[in-house]
Amino acid sequence: MKQHLIAWGISSALLVCAIVSWAAGDPKAGEMAWVKEYPQADGSPARSCVTCHGRDLKQPGRQVNTGKVIEPMAPSVNPQRLKEPEKVEKWFARNCRWTLGRECTPAEKADFLAYLQTQ
Repeated sequence: MKQHLIAWGISSALLVCAIVSWAAGDPKAGEMAWVKEYPQADGSPARSCVTCHGRDLKQPGRQVNTGKVIEPMAPSVNPQRLKEPEKVEKWFARNCRWTLGRECTPAEKADFLAYLQTQ
């Protein structure tokens, strides 16, 4: 029980830090990171956010492995996209590991979000 509470406290603190840092993101840095291609350790083709989400964030994307349609990332088209911090963190965790091969830093997340909010 104590470990669960500690883990919950740490997770909540990290989420708060991420939310606070979102306000300080650099949209230009986020855009550059969005299109940057990351080599893959397994030898598969390099990936970027564009690989699945595309360059026009007002249009749907498609997950390259599953073919699943991804709703537009642009808040101007999909206002619910960035409304739930837990969902945003979940997708950052999954997509950063898949694309970059590691977790994104809070600064990278802030930059990505700043860029997305300009769309």
